[in-house]
This record gives sequence, structure tokens and C-alpha cells, in this order.
Amino acid sequence: MAVSSSAIPENPHHVRSMSMPSQSHPLALNLEEEIIKLKTWVSFSSSTSSLTAEMICNGLGHLKCLYDSVDDILQLPLSQQALVYHQHQKWAEEVLDKSVRLLDICGTTRDILSQTKESVKDLRSALRRRGGDLCLESKVRSYICSRKKMTKDICKCIGALKQMDKKHGSTSLLDQDPDLSIVGDVMSITISVLQAILSFMSTSAQKPKPRKWLLVSKLMHKGQVACEEDDASDVNEVESADTALFALSGQTRIKGIEIEKVNKALKRLEGMEISIDGVEAQLECMFRCMIQTRVSLLNIITH
Repeated sequence: MAVSSSAIPENPHHVRSMSMPSQSHPLALNLEEEIIKLKTWVSFSSSTSSLTAEMICNGLGHLKCLYDSVDDILQLPLSQQALVYHQHQKWAEEVLDKSVRLLDICGTTRDILSQTKESVKDLRSALRRRGGDLCLESKVRSYICSRKKMTKDICKCIGALKQMDKKHGSTSLLDQDPDLSIVGDVMSITISVLQAILSFMSTSAQKPKPRKWLLVSKLMHKGQVACEEDDASDVNEVESADTALFALSGQTRIKGIEIEKVNKALKRLEGMEISIDGVEAQLECMFRCMIQTRVSLLNIITH
């Protein structure tokens, strides 16, 4: 984006670089604290095999606070002067490009949450009605197919985020300048949080754990119930619901012990719906904060 000559020093080589607020500034301290919290969360989430909805909501809550802190910093005249000074390094183009791509993926993630929640509601309604064995079997299979298709969409989004993260390295202007590195940190953390949400929503049905699902298959073939699969402690709310539904998939008669499976699936689906509600609400708040930060940046750049 073109910059007026008045925005750039006549002899930048002999002028001291304008800096963002010092680390002792209260807003800078608060921003640094939020970044530390989120980096700790990212480190923990990457080492955890299955993030729960509560963990995801905690990460989103911290990310919202981080964007609030960034926006507070951007309102300071010193920050605005520093960013305008750095405009000749074309940092604006990089920031605005990455921010719009993150907003696009965040919007897609919102759609995935909303569509999944609607599918869960429809399936819960069908399970409660139990309108015939064939009808129920069809509903369950249809839901599982839609979850598999959605997981493919999720994988595409995760791939796009990984590509963004890969490009965000030594070639990034944001990493080369100390005054702009904080912006790079925020974007990198945002990528990690969005990846965590998408991984949370992906179905274990696409890549089942061989040993466990082989056991389920054998027990189902014998008409038995793999209770231990539904009570596994190392899965989140989405994986738990998927497991319960796969226990129903392939059943042609819903009676006796199968009724217990239906009730268990209903319970798991209810937990999944409640979890998605919480994540969806937190994501919506964070999404609005991301938009506000982008607006603040645009106002500074186009001033």
C-alpha cells in the first residue's frame, strides 16, 4: 500500500527507530502475560492426545483476552506512530493478508461447528423417536457419512493453517523486526488455537485406532456390547459420541441390549451438543475481537 512521504523519515538510516510501548508499560505487561499464558496452553495442547471442550474454551478465552490487549496497544499514539514508521517495510501487506486468511478459516470453523450441532440435534431426535429399525440404521449411517465428509473439510483447513505457519518463519517481516514480532506471535498463536478446535471436531471414524476398533468389530459381530469403548477416559466429547454411534452402526434390530446402546448414544450426543455450544460461543467472541483488531490496523494504515 502506498505511503505518503510525510509518514517516512527523509533519512531513515540516521533516525532512531520508533518503538512500540516499552515492556514496563502496563498494557505491554498485560499483553506479555497473555502471550505467556497462551504459549503455555499451546505447548500443553500439542502434547495432549485428546483436548476436551473445556480445554478448547480456555484457550479461546485466553485468545480473546490477547486480542483485547493487542487492540488496547493499537489505540496508543506511540504504537500508531511506530507502525506507520515501519510501513515502508511493507509489513502492512503481510499482516492484512494473513489476518484475512485467518478470519476466513475462523469463519469456516464456525460453519463446521454450526452444521455439526444441527446434525447432532437431528440424530438425537431420530434416536428418541426410534421410528423403526431400518429408519434408525439409515439415520445413524447418514450421520456417520456426513461426519466423515466434514472431517475431510477439516483436514483441508488444518492443512491451510499448517502452510501459513510454515511460511511464518525467517522470511516474515514480522519476525525480522523486534517492534513487529509481537504481531507475529499473535498470529502464530491464533493458528495453533484454530488447529486445536478443528482437531477437536474431527472424527475418529476416519482413522480409527486399529486395536480398539478391531475389538469393537468382533464384539458387535457376536452381538455383544463393547462397554469399555464407550467409557474410554482418553477421548473427548466428540470422539466419545462417535464411538457410541459406531457401536450402533450395523445393528439391524434395536431391542434388548441394543436399547442400552441407543440410550448411551443419546447421552454422548447430548454431551457433544453442549460442548459444541460452549466452543461456538467462545469462538464467536474471539472472531469479533479478530475483526476489531483488523479494523484498528486498517485505520492506522489508511490514516
